[in-house]
Amino acid sequence: MELDFALIVILLLTGLGAGTVDAMAGGGGLITLPVLLATGMSPVEALATNKLQGSFGTFAASRYFVKHQLVDLRQMRGMIISTFIGAVVGTILVQLLDTSMLAKVMPGLLVLIALYFMFSPRISDQDSERRISTGLFTGLIVSTIGFYDGFFGPGTGTFFTIAFVSLAGFSLARATAHTKILNFTSNLASLIFFALGGHIVWLAGMIMAVGQLVGGQIGAKLVVSKGTRLIRPLIVVVTLVMSAKLLNDQFGEQLLGIL
Repeated sequence: MELDFALIVILLLTGLGAGTVDAMAGGGGLITLPVLLATGMSPVEALATNKLQGSFGTFAASRYFVKHQLVDLRQMRGMIISTFIGAVVGTILVQLLDTSMLAKVMPGLLVLIALYFMFSPRISDQDSERRISTGLFTGLIVSTIGFYDGFFGPGTGTFFTIAFVSLAGFSLARATAHTKILNFTSNLASLIFFALGGHIVWLAGMIMAVGQLVGGQIGAKLVVSKGTRLIRPLIVVVTLVMSAKLLNDQFGEQLLGIL
């Protein structure tokens, strides 16, 4: 694809904005995918290129969280392995199975998650009581969400965050930090398979990656400095927007036909 100066600026700013939002609340793909599709990429190329540029944002945010000791990578080794394996299995199966059922269920589930973040007393800046063992959390919950990211994807960061808060008893800032590590892991797993398939538009992806590197760090700084008062409403908004987008993808054309 040909890139003029205006498109380069758009890609950079898109990566910057998406990286900032994604580091705090997830859902960066809501910003990046429409822009990538608007450049004329096929859906597969857009998805593959999105994984490339998104990996840089999650890496930047992860690095910041590790540096500021919200995350101990040694304690997360099992979770990282489980997420990677789950994402690889999901990426392989998505090429063989139909994802339409998940697409129908997800909007309602995302609305329920938004309500949880709005009203649950467990959403705070303080850790709470763990409700599930570390082994079960790692072997079942983390691997399942990793699989979901490889198989379908929308809302993965939200699922990781809500799992860390509701089951592992993490504060919202700490849950967000751990989520970014696992987001980066699942992105990397999917990216490997997209690269092997030759679907990535490397030049566009690397331009956006520059914006993602900066945006991911900005978002991570805001998580550390602002905590729950910023992350909580942002997650609610992003989750509801994701739900609306999935509903529009399913029923938008039918509604237009009726009208």
